[in-house]
Amino acid sequence: MDTTRAEPIDYPFNRAEDLELDERYARARAGRTLVRVTMPYGEESWLATRFEDVRLVLGDPRFSRAAAVGRDEPRTSPQTVGGDVILSMDPPEQTRIRRLAAQAFTQRNVERLRPEAHRVADALVDRLVGHGAPADLVEHFASPLPVTMICSLLGVPSADRHHFLVWSEVFASATTLTAERTAEYVGELGAYMADLLRQRKEEPADDLLSALVQARDADDRFTDHEVLSLAIVLLGAGHENITSQIPNFTYTLLRNSEQLAGLRARPELVPRAVEELMRYVPLGLGPVLARYALEDVEVGGVLVRAGEPVVASLGSANRDGDAFDRADELDLTRPPTPHVGFGHGPHHCLGAAMARMEMQVALEVLLTRLPGLRIAVPEEELEWRAGTFMRSV
Repeated sequence: MDTTRAEPIDYPFNRAEDLELDERYARARAGRTLVRVTMPYGEESWLATRFEDVRLVLGDPRFSRAAAVGRDEPRTSPQTVGGDVILSMDPPEQTRIRRLAAQAFTQRNVERLRPEAHRVADALVDRLVGHGAPADLVEHFASPLPVTMICSLLGVPSADRHHFLVWSEVFASATTLTAERTAEYVGELGAYMADLLRQRKEEPADDLLSALVQARDADDRFTDHEVLSLAIVLLGAGHENITSQIPNFTYTLLRNSEQLAGLRARPELVPRAVEELMRYVPLGLGPVLARYALEDVEVGGVLVRAGEPVVASLGSANRDGDAFDRADELDLTRPPTPHVGFGHGPHHCLGAAMARMEMQVALEVLLTRLPGLRIAVPEEELEWRAGTFMRSV
């Protein structure tokens, strides 16, 4: 067992201006151990890059998110995640809060929303085509589709949904927003959602916010603040990741013409393609939420001592040759694989079923409605999002 403390290296590795997985991840995996790293903010940390190690760190109860509260946790942004949100909780407290919304995201309930998602996507393509070429796929399609769907699920009035395109930047920003602007957006979003929850208490509707209010009123273990925090997290998680991945997936397919042609010829492979793209495309610039060891734990031949943080790279784990055959190749016919694109363990993405459905619908509509879709500018002129946790065109 290695108990040495090598000089830490700067992290994250990935560039914000592309979707490549930095070669240093492959070197780290080849070493079959953890790597000592320093992120832009916070204390030194261990980095897990191998599939087996990442699953252990994310799923083993000896590693804690709650222990990060009050610590200078390693991160890419100046702000830390608040201690009163579900992202900073451990089971059983985290499980208790998570259960509030879990029923809304069952496969059965999500499938009931698929026809609406198709209608929304088709209408957005109509407007995209009406705009004329060239058109901005992010502005006219990738961004409005998920925000429309999550707002519809929650019960946010359509007239107010444009606000969330602005407020949701809080969930993706690492350095693009100042502390003052972040506080402003969080305050506005919190006040809006609190008012909407009060309305649903007085006038229940057939939406998730009403269900959350009813669950709170039926079980006094849920506080108003817990319900509000969960609603805000669901809104952010239900928008930003999908907004980033739709253009990323499209860009990746357009750069892999044979794979794209095969998918056009066999559209029934779209669900499998989404899983492969989730595995293949490394969305994050670097890990976001560190886990702290509650006791001494051996990971990858390294003794992680109690109180030390570990960050886990999902993108690297999904390219681990020990877990996936031809791990660095995109293969849309690949049989379903247990990737960690949606995380793993207690904090596995609550809205994974919803995200899968929306991305499947997005690809189906783009493939069928826009057979001539192409990148309209030289690739070196493409603009990439900067200062965010997620990489995206």
